[in-house]
This record gives sequence, C-alpha cells and structure tokens, in this order.
Amino acid sequence: MFAPGQEQISKEEIQAGEAQANQTVRMAVTAGVLLYLSPFAIDLVTKFL
Repeated sequence: MFAPGQEQISKEEIQAGEAQANQTVRMAVTAGVLLYLSPFAIDLVTKFL
C-alpha cells in the first residue's frame, strides 16, 4: 500500500547534474547568439564576393 522512498542522490551525482545543466544553458545561449549574428555574417560575406 505504501511505496518505498526514493533513493538518495549522492553529492557527485548532484554536481554532475549541475555541470550538465550549466553546459546546456551555455550551449543554448551560444546557439541563440550565433543565430542572431548569422544574417549579419552572411551580409558581410556577400559584400566581399
């Protein structure tokens, strides 16, 4: 009738999860900046060609 409790997460697993979350956020921000700057880069390249 009663479900057993969840197992505890170790500090190493918490740190690994935080590192992965930080990397994901950095990659998303980087992708957003690159997507924002891509039209300007394309215009600059077409002017040289």
